[in-house]
Amino acid sequence: MARKKKPNDYGTGIPLHEVEALARVLLPEIQAFFESEEGQREFAEWKARKDIESYE
Repeated sequence: MARKKKPNDYGTGIPLHEVEALARVLLPEIQAFFESEEGQREFAEWKARKDIESYE
């Protein structure tokens, strides 16, 4: 009889099906934000800060 492999929860204790359900809810919202004008502006500002920090 084969043993069922337990999925790795990376120490969170959160069941994989719960993480997947949360991802299904959050991913479309995150994508919509980064596709919006505000998201594009914030990303550009973040990227500029990171570029400046990498030269210091």
